[in-house]
Amino acid sequence: MSTEKEKMLTASKSSFPAVADARTQLLILGSLPGEISLAHAQYYANPRNQFWRLMEAVTGRALVSAAYKSRLETLLSAGVGVWDVIASAERVGSLDTNIRNHQPNTLGAFAAGLPSLRVIAFNGGKAAGIGRKQLAADTGYELITLPSSSPAHAVPFERKLEQWRALSAFVCAMS
Repeated sequence: MSTEKEKMLTASKSSFPAVADARTQLLILGSLPGEISLAHAQYYANPRNQFWRLMEAVTGRALVSAAYKSRLETLLSAGVGVWDVIASAERVGSLDTNIRNHQPNTLGAFAAGLPSLRVIAFNGGKAAGIGRKQLAADTGYELITLPSSSPAHAVPFERKLEQWRALSAFVCAMS
């Protein structure tokens, strides 16, 4: 591998701004956007990632066929926010196992600024491992660890959905 390409691949990767507002009752935290998401500047942009399919089933609202901006607006109207536990890290490729030297996002302070927040769900084990450590003292939230929506987490969609459906109880009814 060339030195220039190696530098590019191991360059620091950063999370996106949080998508949440005062209506957010459920906050879903991933680890760090993958390469396709970073290239498109969109959460869960990899078409093989099952996040949007899972959330469509959880919310009962059309997400998969919607434009990205509409997806985010729909989540917000359902009381759902999205962010990442990692602010920045070094990583080659998209796998969580390749994350090195991570700097966490300030989850406790952020959550405290969401007046309706009741539940924080972690999208995968890496997100849960980092996020639960940060939020251990914040006992006012229910914390849920979910199987990763990533295509690298080779669990059938239906099995993931069984666990993700628990989030339905925390989604605002359609108005």
